[in-house]
Order: sequence, then C-alpha cells, then structure tokens
Amino acid sequence: MASAMAGIEALKGTHQQLKSKMESTVEDFRGHLLSARTGRANVHMLDQIKVDYYGTDTPVAQMGQVSTPEPTLILVQPYDMGMVSAIEKAIRTSSAGLNPMTDGKVIRVPVPPMTEERRKDVVKQLNKVLEDHKTAIRNIRRDGNDQIKKAAKDKLISADDEKRANEEVQQLTDVEIKRVEDLFKAKEKEILTV
Repeated sequence: MASAMAGIEALKGTHQQLKSKMESTVEDFRGHLLSARTGRANVHMLDQIKVDYYGTDTPVAQMGQVSTPEPTLILVQPYDMGMVSAIEKAIRTSSAGLNPMTDGKVIRVPVPPMTEERRKDVVKQLNKVLEDHKTAIRNIRRDGNDQIKKAAKDKLISADDEKRANEEVQQLTDVEIKRVEDLFKAKEKEILTV
C-alpha cells in the first residue's frame, strides 16, 4: 500500500523504519516457531540453544554440522571436538526436553514422540512468545506515534496529517499482529495434531 506518510516531508522515513522494525519482529517470531518441537526431528529445533564458546553464547548450528538423518533423530557433528561435552550439556539443560547422547565425536539427539501434556506445554510456551512479540510490535507503534506527535508539536505537520499518519501506523500494526497470530495458529495446529 502507498504510504501517506511518505508524502509528508517531516515523516518521510518514519513509515519505512516502522515497517522494517515490525517485519524483523515477525521474522524473529518465525524463528521461534521453527525451533519449536513438534514430535518430528527438525534442524531448527536447536536454533534457540546457545553454547558458551570461549565466553560467547553461540548457537548450536554455528558450532557444528546439524542434520536429521531420520525423522526421530538430530545429529550434531561439532567443528571443534573439544566442545562436544559443552554442546551436549547445553542441549540437555535447555527447555527443549531433549536428552542427547555422544560417542565423543558426534552428538545424537533422539526426538521422542510428544505426549499430549508436552504438546500443550509447547503451545503454552509459544503463546507466551507470541504475546512478547505482539508487545514488541505495539512498542514500535508507540515509538512511531511519538515521532508523529513530536513532528506535530514542532509544527512540521498539520493536525490532519498527524491523524492520517497515526491511522496508517495503526493499520500497519494491525497487519503485523495478524501475521504473527496466523503463524502461531498454523504452528499450534501442527503441534496439537497427532
């Protein structure tokens, strides 16, 4: 949609800035959904798990080759063999509920079938993540409205421009919140389907 804010000199970059911030929030939520456990092995299940690598929290995927040779197994082949036990410990202590095994070179992470209770727990965790991301989108809206209010206060835009710009920011917010809710509903259905 064409932005009315883009035609107003004082608000030229505001719309694009808000849109890109909201889209990055949606992409972050999509990343959380990919890493959610569904009962089937997925290399993204380890995306949110971080390993202390010489003082830096590093994602497991950056520590080694992650693959799924079969539907119920994730295989991690660390690049640095000295980090095998640290990766194993990070996976075991994460909230993913996985129990990795190692032979000293490769970490095998069996993905057991999920119980009904575990499925509901995963959906509950994702619902909390959804609410956090919706709050982040609303905070971005608030920042945009503050920029518009400041431009109006400084007499850079008219009252009509301020009203139109605020409506446009609200429309953008509604669209992005609907996107994260739709993503959540699809993932919830996937998780709860046995």
